[in-house]
Amino acid sequence: MRTVLVTGPGGAGRTTVAAATALAAARRGERALLLSADRDDPLTPLLGGAEVARLDVVRIDSGADFRTELLALQDRAGTVLELLGAGRLDGEELTELPGAEQLALLKALRETAAGGHDLVVVDMPPVHQSVAALALPGQLRRYLRRLLPPERQAARSLRPVLAQLAGVPMPAQWLYETAARWDAELAAVEAVVTDPATTVRLVAEPTPTAAAALRTARLGLALHGAAPDAVIANRVLPTGSADPFLAALSGQQQCVLKELAEEFAAVPLHEVPHLGRDPRGTEELDELIDGPTGEVGLWEGKDGSVRPEPWHVEDRLADDGVLVWHLPLPGATRDQLGLVRRGDELLLTVGPFRRIATLPSALRRCTVSGAGLTDGVLRIRFTPDPDLWPRTR
Repeated sequence: MRTVLVTGPGGAGRTTVAAATALAAARRGERALLLSADRDDPLTPLLGGAEVARLDVVRIDSGADFRTELLALQDRAGTVLELLGAGRLDGEELTELPGAEQLALLKALRETAAGGHDLVVVDMPPVHQSVAALALPGQLRRYLRRLLPPERQAARSLRPVLAQLAGVPMPAQWLYETAARWDAELAAVEAVVTDPATTVRLVAEPTPTAAAALRTARLGLALHGAAPDAVIANRVLPTGSADPFLAALSGQQQCVLKELAEEFAAVPLHEVPHLGRDPRGTEELDELIDGPTGEVGLWEGKDGSVRPEPWHVEDRLADDGVLVWHLPLPGATRDQLGLVRRGDELLLTVGPFRRIATLPSALRRCTVSGAGLTDGVLRIRFTPDPDLWPRTR
């Protein structure tokens, strides 16, 4: 099963591209699933309410999912809440919290793994929210490990005895069991996000503002180990118009397209023509699919071979006495970077994005001796700490 996450700046037409991608797969005879968590439900008017053979469309109700999860958590903690004198919440009074939409979308994405589809297309939120959503499983797992470290579950065998003596389940046991369940679910979501069969497609109109947003998006994706498998330039105007206004707009688009082709040289760049209107219904989506770009792989979902270079450690102990951690960050500049070493973790800031990464085991016994950014790769040098590094005889 392939998974394509479609995102881009707000208003770029990412829902249209996501729907066209899923529809094209269904037209080819594949079983496709189109997922969306958009509150405004743009898919219904876009698809015209028609049912398409081999295409399943699912709109996620993040509010209902939030209420279900919170009520289930309340039921599991019922005894503890009663001991504290807490009043129970009713489903009717619950309003979802920020981040619930991303969590519901990721949960649904994990559940699709058992659905038997050939292609899952996800209409993601705008690009900054999408980058945050991709990072969310790993961040939440880190928080759980810090708040409830599994190795500190002391005297687990005594808890049943203590529970019998006290007459109630021990809160610590409930907390650790809940944390373990959440960690397993988050790990499953993280596995889907990092799977080589999951790719990201960036959609934008070819304007200077959108091009800047795509550059920033590429940084955020690279920081979390992802990379675009294609850049979709949407609503491209025809060239050679006799109208001076349209000719000027088209000329600006062509300049931006040239810049994008140079900056995203390793990534396929596809142009989707402007229809002169917003597509409505499967017939107009078919017009996009069957247009001049339909033969170059835009709708095939096969550009997923483009994967980011993995972070890796280079052993240069014999030559220079250091280990070098290579972190590919295409498009990054020195003034965008921030590095802080804290214990066994590295706090890395790139532009508006931030990631806390656990150091590889060998680097935990070293001190940071320098860093440099060249050719889109951040190289951090680590020198072995004599007090921690294994001594050779």
